[in-house]
Amino acid sequence: MNIWIAIAVTVVGCYAVKLAGLLVPAGALERPLVQRTAALLPVALLAALTAQQAFADGRTLVLDARAAGLAAAAVALLLRAPFLVVIGAAVVVTAGVRALAG
Repeated sequence: MNIWIAIAVTVVGCYAVKLAGLLVPAGALERPLVQRTAALLPVALLAALTAQQAFADGRTLVLDARAAGLAAAAVALLLRAPFLVVIGAAVVVTAGVRALAG
């Protein structure tokens, strides 16, 4: 029964957030600060998620093969490689470090 309460609360919360977004006046959304923030917020959230997934293991920070793969992807991006090459470089480096580390 508790799971259904959690689902109901989540549904109501999601609906409330959606409704709050629709009730914001158009003039507030046209401000330059709001537009800059809205443009940069997804990038910041994705960067934070990537860092958390690459460098965290539960409650501790770790530097392992994932960090090496992320570094390889960053180098490939700096060299303006195509997306699939970036992913491939990250996969190959991560697998190589894991194979060498045992």
